[in-house]
Amino acid sequence: MTAKTESVTSVVPNDEGKEKFKKSDDVAFYRRQIQGPKLTHQVLLDTLVLTEGGARFELLQAVTKARLLLSLSAHKSDFVRILVDEVQPIKPRYRVPDVIVGEQRSEPLRVEEQTEDVVTLSWSSRCYRVRVWRIPFRLEILCDQNVLVTFNYEDKLRFESLQHPPSLSCEPPRCFLQLQEEQTGSWKETFKEFVDVKANGPSSVGADLRLHGFNHAFGLPEHADGLQLRETRGGEPYRLYNLDVFAYDLNSRLGLYGSVPLVLAHKADRTLGVFWLNASETYVHLEYSSTNLQEAPPVKRKRTPPYTDVHWLSESGVVDCTVLLGPGPRQIFKQYAELTGYQALPPLFALGYHQSRWNYRDEADVKAVDAGFDLHQIPYDVIWLDIEHTDGKKYFTWDPDLFPDPVGLQRHLQTKGRKMVVISDPHIKVDPFWSLYDDAKKGEHFIKDREGQVYQGSCWPGESSYLDFSSPRTRAWYSRRFSLKKYKGSTTSLFVWNDMNEPSVFDGPEQTMPKDAVHHGGWEHRDLHNLYGFYQHMATVEGLITRSGGAERPFVLSGSFFAGSQRFGAVWTGDNVATWEYLKISIPMILSLSLAGVAFCGADVGGFVQDPEPELLVRWYQAAALQPFFRGHSAKETKRREPWLFGEEVTAVIRSVIQQRYTLLPFWYTLFHHAHTCGLPPVRPLWVEFPIEESTFTVDDCYMIGGALLACPVTEPGIQEVQVSLPGPEEVWYDIHSRQVYGGGGTLRLPVTLESVPVFQRGGSVVCRSVGSGTCTADFQRLPLEITVALDSQGEAEGELYVDDGHSFCYRDRKAFSLRRFSMQAGCLLCRAASRGGSSHCGTMVQSVTILGVKKQPSSVTVYIPGEEDTPASFEYVESHSVLTVYNLKLRVTVDWEIHIC
Repeated sequence: MTAKTESVTSVVPNDEGKEKFKKSDDVAFYRRQIQGPKLTHQVLLDTLVLTEGGARFELLQAVTKARLLLSLSAHKSDFVRILVDEVQPIKPRYRVPDVIVGEQRSEPLRVEEQTEDVVTLSWSSRCYRVRVWRIPFRLEILCDQNVLVTFNYEDKLRFESLQHPPSLSCEPPRCFLQLQEEQTGSWKETFKEFVDVKANGPSSVGADLRLHGFNHAFGLPEHADGLQLRETRGGEPYRLYNLDVFAYDLNSRLGLYGSVPLVLAHKADRTLGVFWLNASETYVHLEYSSTNLQEAPPVKRKRTPPYTDVHWLSESGVVDCTVLLGPGPRQIFKQYAELTGYQALPPLFALGYHQSRWNYRDEADVKAVDAGFDLHQIPYDVIWLDIEHTDGKKYFTWDPDLFPDPVGLQRHLQTKGRKMVVISDPHIKVDPFWSLYDDAKKGEHFIKDREGQVYQGSCWPGESSYLDFSSPRTRAWYSRRFSLKKYKGSTTSLFVWNDMNEPSVFDGPEQTMPKDAVHHGGWEHRDLHNLYGFYQHMATVEGLITRSGGAERPFVLSGSFFAGSQRFGAVWTGDNVATWEYLKISIPMILSLSLAGVAFCGADVGGFVQDPEPELLVRWYQAAALQPFFRGHSAKETKRREPWLFGEEVTAVIRSVIQQRYTLLPFWYTLFHHAHTCGLPPVRPLWVEFPIEESTFTVDDCYMIGGALLACPVTEPGIQEVQVSLPGPEEVWYDIHSRQVYGGGGTLRLPVTLESVPVFQRGGSVVCRSVGSGTCTADFQRLPLEITVALDSQGEAEGELYVDDGHSFCYRDRKAFSLRRFSMQAGCLLCRAASRGGSSHCGTMVQSVTILGVKKQPSSVTVYIPGEEDTPASFEYVESHSVLTVYNLKLRVTVDWEIHIC
């Protein structure tokens, strides 16, 4: 949330008619990179050195004679990392720490072939190699004999060397350096009334890559835009610069709250990824080949393969570019997760419904809302408190009048199995009489300005200082503030929301921190701006883990994020608006986040600002219940919108939607286990599951939940009929409500009511649901399961179920979990262990099994458990829908068993 909640415009013109946020033409380094002269580099092959970690060689810029050092490494997981730095910088350039996880195992490189103009390097991979051309410098990555990627294809490698500050004290007429500075903004740049002084002058870097054979690209969150990245030729590039943008513009490439510099390119037989590890302000241009046909004199037309050109430009740092080689989307997800970390496994309650508002007034208001969910029989798990719960906007405090007994309030919720989340922002109120501020100042935990004084800016408390989360010492200090002894009024059922951590500064340039502010180690804010929220998220998570002695999984939501933030928890899409357009754009925004590894994501249900009409609110609940993070949230100026305030018809629909979400929790939890262990996002664009079907590549209004469910949320008003294209000509699809069966490869027209949203189960899949009702996830954990088996055209299906205690790290530390696999072939459904080493004393029982696509009525159904006698089972067959239901079962989910259908 931002300071400008009274308006729904994301840009506020100043007196000169300029906007609050920059466009690319306002940015000096961007102009220099784009408009500067073409620079050709050549490889000095005699400097090639093979090392244990790869290879390195020098590049010579032909005109300026500047030298760069290029390091190259290839990894067992099939990705290639390209690192370019100055050979002898006047001081080290910023290299992003803490994002790459673990020790990356690089392969020894060997010279396979070398001539005067080219050297080919290979490693243990059977098909991949790298070819380096001397002049002009090109670096090609090949699979067999085919070039997949060319680095520096268009000679756009640019590297501005760090410099010592010049003396500009010459007498009039102004010296050349002063004139040049005014024209280029190299040493000092002005935007509106803000002046940015650059300690070591221009420091930008840029490079281009051509992705051969590709004309579909995705990724680069966060932008309020479609799923497929758009051509930027002649328009604004994609901007990656974390900003607090209230009621952001739609269909825009301007930066929002978080940034993940990852592009995925896909074609029918391969998926590639390009990861640009740079935390400074970054722009990305994409150009697709304009046509597959070009003239070949005199008359014949020659077909050329498509391509995608990706041009990266960053204000500072180094060129650190990793190419993920796939070859398929699943391999890409795993490669990226091995590089930046896997999605954290959330506690089960975090997958339930969250109720939030800016702000619930006091303890009585919280208890009344909590009671309202019980009264209306709507399950929920978490109630949230925004900034007004604090004493004067001082985090880690409680308003003594509004929340006099926060521990009692939390225990009241805890007796029902529910939790509370409170906000904790990075700005600290300037108050010498507040012990936290005093400790932070004495401990030198605040960011400094360029003059070496503690930086101060304006945010919710008024004048504020900002914690320097880039410092490990500050992160450790901040983490300790979450201990129950230090955080008075907190309990183990209290969790955290980090907001305003772009960071948001109401009176700063673009409502954020000046780039010349100084962090730990002397780094300028420009070097690490996009990491700020990442580091607060990290520190908060560590604080909650430490609070529990390392035993309990945390839940932390962050507004700002970067590559690797998936390791810490959840994010959301920020301050959206209660309109149909924002509901519609939330789907590709969530899909883009998921593709970039940030799998635990969602959008504020109903829109953060303005008041949704009842139909819009219902449709938003329906969509959000089918997405990973499920939270209703709204601004304080909006009307109250608890689910029971819009009449019984709306209440009934929302109740049903939320209850359906809870019945699907076993399925969602299993998907998050796969995200945590394999990197597979729970929600996926259709092309991920149907990679050779080109008609799916641009679809972003429906999507897959895992590999089993196809969701088609309704995102337009007054709809009575929807058109759904079911992918896969060989696929079988079952409407989960009507049980009607459809073949893939065609388009359906389905009637819909306010109560319905099309969801299909894919033939060949198994989905587990809870049976019964409850008030929160703790209740649903104790319920039995219904297993739905959807047969494919061969009469087969398979799926998995993951179970653990839902809250601790015992699954990791003591292998206290069970991963069960269900598979059906030749009329026999088997339940078996899917992994070794996992054990759990889970008492969950399977109550019934529903099998879709059974062609004829069986004569008998028998349950077999090893070591026990065969048992006949009760069953019912509905011939009109080819559905067989086996019921009255009492099968322990963690025990091997079989169901035979004869």
